[in-house]
Amino acid sequence: MTTVPDDIAHGSKAVTEGLKKMYISKIKPLEKKFAFEEFHSPLLSEADFDAKPTILMIGQYSVGKTSFIEYLLGEKFPGSRVGPEPTTDRFCAVMYGDEERIVPGNALAVSPDLPYGGLSMFGTSFLNKFEASQLPCKQLEHMTVIDTPGILSGEKQRISRGYDFVQVAKWFAERADMVLLLFDAHKLDISDEFQRVIEVLKGHDDKIRCVLNKSDQIDQQKLMRVYVCT
Repeated sequence: MTTVPDDIAHGSKAVTEGLKKMYISKIKPLEKKFAFEEFHSPLLSEADFDAKPTILMIGQYSVGKTSFIEYLLGEKFPGSRVGPEPTTDRFCAVMYGDEERIVPGNALAVSPDLPYGGLSMFGTSFLNKFEASQLPCKQLEHMTVIDTPGILSGEKQRISRGYDFVQVAKWFAERADMVLLLFDAHKLDISDEFQRVIEVLKGHDDKIRCVLNKSDQIDQQKLMRVYVCT
């Protein structure tokens, strides 16, 4: 991985510190006065400004989200499971840590050093399906990756989650620096829930990238057909 020059790193930190001070002294008091958090989103904390760049992974089940993250990191992360059937049933923040461990969602939401306090508004049902996977991986010194549950079709899947998956995905997308939408070249059908997620991503076009996974497993003619469909 390319090392960021010291002058760029220091300049970036100075800009972040300046924005944080401006928000705390000028903008946050106005948000409190007009109860901004009651109709839009929670107030930002210092952890929101100090957080590392975040990559959000979204896709239907078995498109290779977890495998993609493992390839990106060059190793497996605690709690990762890979298989042909849905294996990831929770949101997982894959982040740097001095040792390998899994941190439950309730602890993440109350930690003043992490930018996940706003997720408390989705309730205990969601926090029970949220966790952090920490490991001493060099790539994670510069970023955090959010792995998400595989999206299935049908109304039953939406109800069985116990929380509003689409709104949670929107919350993460608003704060992510990049959103990767993964598609399987063998099955391009988009479920109703995935369609709703794509709808709430409107306005974030500049940070969305589409990844056509497993495209090396189909011939050129089928690949052209996939290109036309997308």
